[in-house]
Amino acid sequence: MRPFTKLPQWWIYGLLFPLAILNCWLALLVFEYFRALITVLVIATVLSFLLDYPVRFLSSYGMKRDRAVLSVLLVTLFVLVVLGLTLAPILLTQLTELATRLPTWIVSGTEQIEAFHKWAENRNLRIDVSGLTTQLSDRLSAQLQSLTGEILKFGLGAADSLLNFLLTIVLTFYLLLHGDKVWEGLFKWLPSKLSLQLRELLPRSFHNYFVGQATLASLMGLSMTVAFLILRVPFGLLFGLGVGVMTLIPFGAPFSICMVSLLITLNNFWLGVTVLAVATVIDQLIENAVAPRLMGSFIGLNPVWILVSLLVGIKVGGVVGLLVAVPMAGFIKNAVDAVEHSRNLSKESNAGVFVESADR
Repeated sequence: MRPFTKLPQWWIYGLLFPLAILNCWLALLVFEYFRALITVLVIATVLSFLLDYPVRFLSSYGMKRDRAVLSVLLVTLFVLVVLGLTLAPILLTQLTELATRLPTWIVSGTEQIEAFHKWAENRNLRIDVSGLTTQLSDRLSAQLQSLTGEILKFGLGAADSLLNFLLTIVLTFYLLLHGDKVWEGLFKWLPSKLSLQLRELLPRSFHNYFVGQATLASLMGLSMTVAFLILRVPFGLLFGLGVGVMTLIPFGAPFSICMVSLLITLNNFWLGVTVLAVATVIDQLIENAVAPRLMGSFIGLNPVWILVSLLVGIKVGGVVGLLVAVPMAGFIKNAVDAVEHSRNLSKESNAGVFVESADR
């Protein structure tokens, strides 16, 4: 070990860097092999975080925890079944009809761009949108084919999804019952001070985030759906709920609003502009009036790091990685800050003891 420490510092870093890359590569291989199991585990953990609040609420009124867990799960399953039997067929029909109408909308959008091009030529305005027309048709056609492939893939994997759904429900049930013991067993491997700090940071980084995002997504989806139906937007239910689902992801709402407005603009330019204006106003009202009270500043991440964490999450874990990337990054950042703070306190206490001994 001593000869190794005598090496130049840049040699040590040069040796540690490929070892770190190799370990990360092996970790990704292991994650890819157990991707399905890890996905079920992550979704069940998130559901247990969300459902723990109504379970605690029922337990505070004297109901035993096992009965409270069973009651909350049964109510949740009932709501999911009702939504699946009522909304799912409507959404699937609208999605299929959208895929059918989208080529017509592309042609309509191309005609509108060409009409704008002729209008600019008549007024001697040098605006060339011919390249934009070609790119728009190619890109949207490719997205249409991708969407159709995803729908077919979903239909073929329905049996596997049903099995994963059952496993998720069962695992959520046991996490609600014995989740505290599981976390205690994991935290026992850490030093006592660090374990205590992480126990406080974990609920603040995950519980509050998912509860806040789920509330915002529900409010955004309901508001957008009502607004789109009032404006008589084609596929208003599909677009409104789509914006609500995208709100679960940071920066997902503005992106989905722009995409919905672009699609509607292809069919009706002024309706698309109206949808963009109304949806932006609703988004800003919710983000500025409701979101700060629900979310607060508990994440403590710079927007740049939020974007980086989202990119890493979707690259590593797909949709599930996209959902847990921000709270995980916030948890890591808060954990590092807590460890650094405890080190600084210990250094200050040691310095104080040294000064007192020197005075004596």
